[in-house]
Amino acid sequence: MAERQGHQRDATGPGGADSADRAEGADGDGRADAPDRTDGSESGLSRNAWDQESLEAAARAARDLGGLSPDLTARVPQLLEAMRSVGTGLELHSTLDRICETAAELAHARYAAIGVVDESVEGLLDFITHGMSDEEARTIGRPPSGRTGLLGALIHEPAPVMLTDLTTDPRYAGFPPGHPPMRTFLGVPISVQGQVFGNLYLAEKHHGGTFNEHDLHMVRVLATEAGIAIGNARLYEAARRRERWIDGSVAVTTALLAGGDADDALSVVAEQARRLADSAAGAVLLPVGKDGADGLEVVAVASDDPSTSLGVIIGPQSPVGSALLAGEPVFIDDAATDPRLISRASEGYGPNMLLPMRSGGRMLGALSMPRAQGQRPFSAAERTLAAQFAAQAALALMMAEAQRDRERLAVYEDRDRIARDLHDLVIQRLYTTGMMLESAQRRSEVPEVREGVGRAVDELDTTIQEIRTAIFALQQEPAEAPSGLRVRVLRELNMAAVPLGFTPSHRFLGAIDTLVSESTGKNLIAALREALSNAFRHAQASVIDVVVDATATLPDGRDAVRLTVSDDGVGIPEGGRRSGLRNLARRAESLGGASWFGPGLGESGGGTSVTWEAPL
Repeated sequence: MAERQGHQRDATGPGGADSADRAEGADGDGRADAPDRTDGSESGLSRNAWDQESLEAAARAARDLGGLSPDLTARVPQLLEAMRSVGTGLELHSTLDRICETAAELAHARYAAIGVVDESVEGLLDFITHGMSDEEARTIGRPPSGRTGLLGALIHEPAPVMLTDLTTDPRYAGFPPGHPPMRTFLGVPISVQGQVFGNLYLAEKHHGGTFNEHDLHMVRVLATEAGIAIGNARLYEAARRRERWIDGSVAVTTALLAGGDADDALSVVAEQARRLADSAAGAVLLPVGKDGADGLEVVAVASDDPSTSLGVIIGPQSPVGSALLAGEPVFIDDAATDPRLISRASEGYGPNMLLPMRSGGRMLGALSMPRAQGQRPFSAAERTLAAQFAAQAALALMMAEAQRDRERLAVYEDRDRIARDLHDLVIQRLYTTGMMLESAQRRSEVPEVREGVGRAVDELDTTIQEIRTAIFALQQEPAEAPSGLRVRVLRELNMAAVPLGFTPSHRFLGAIDTLVSESTGKNLIAALREALSNAFRHAQASVIDVVVDATATLPDGRDAVRLTVSDDGVGIPEGGRRSGLRNLARRAESLGGASWFGPGLGESGGGTSVTWEAPL
């Protein structure tokens, strides 16, 4: 037995030919298809890089297997199968799951986990487990941070650790409530291309046993293969992530340059930012006031409940607002506790990226991509890709704005041409026709004809006023439309000043722009136009006063808007036509209001005062 054992040690020792052959054979048999896994379609590693790492891994495996007992040597096929399984597939998270499961099977452990260290190598960025039920995971809650206890010690001192009872180790800091009991422990670091990726943890050897040197050797070999597989998965994931961000940038550019609704285009930007950043929400913020003097307003949101954030304004004096307006990105690890965030838009979120959208030295807006509470912070690669996406979105915004300016200029030119044609041709012809009709009216001796011609002249006058209104609207800036009721009233008064020879005085009472509905406002403008037309054609007035009162009250107590047009003219003669006044009454009654006339502004009540009112 001693000879056989001695011969076995010689044959499998570090210097034995059989050992080298067997190691090479094991490596070759176990990973003969390794180069095929890096044919460019599945991995970013070149064939030479893969071959070099494979040779180094084979050498390390040979050294680690040297001097093993016959029992452990018999487990080499199981190790090779485990290595083959670990190297299958290229998705990073599924690769980590597979490593945990394979390590647990190989070392006969009930629990396995991989702690992925963060970029500062101070704590854990991710924690993948095997052997723990979903109910146990929910009970434990947030995964370990890796900054304290035994897991933290393994991060700062990345070396294999094997414990018979981890609870007696001085580095042990206790388990959280609901954590299953664990005693035996084995930890091995995982390196990827010379850099520490994390640690592989095993706990609770089956049947109450303890981990031994044989388990340690096997797991170290597996960790070596795991490092190569993780490296490939990382490269593949990085390539796919870049591809997704590029596709998202193309989608945003297409949406912004499609010439559709601007709000819809900004919603596409928010939705793409949310999807690409794997965040709980995506938001677009635009400057308020000149150069963001009043801060940044959330104008587009992609989330499960966008109403909670839409319209929120981040003030220019807040730390986040001032940084974004200065073109500086803001990165938040936990929005709920970061003192820089003072708006309600940050409630319920965790890590967040707020990136300025700048192009050509202009601050066009900002992007916000918050993740849910408890999720991992954004990595350096994600921050870089998101910043590039924001820059591309800003460029697309600039191009879309230039395109809209060109289209707006073309519209201006068309509107100017139409306004000139209406003023120089149509109005002049209508005015000439009216003069001809008035001449014919004076020469006619038939009362019916005189009355009919008079009505035609009145209609022509009304048509001329309406065309003047259209000309004024054509010459108006698109940003001013649709105008508030106050602006439309002033517009009617300015147009009436041309035929009257003076501008009527006016007063506004109450918040007419916000209290008066669109339908009531349209009818009020029509009533004002009718009253001014009557004053011009019949009253021979020298003074006209217009009052729009949004604080009035109807006889039944309802809030109302009241229009009063008073003049100092000749008044309404007995037996005169009442068609205009009847029109005013019908408009008011259709809205539940009323219209009437009374004494005017002249001496002893001379002139006419027309009142029109409708409920708000």
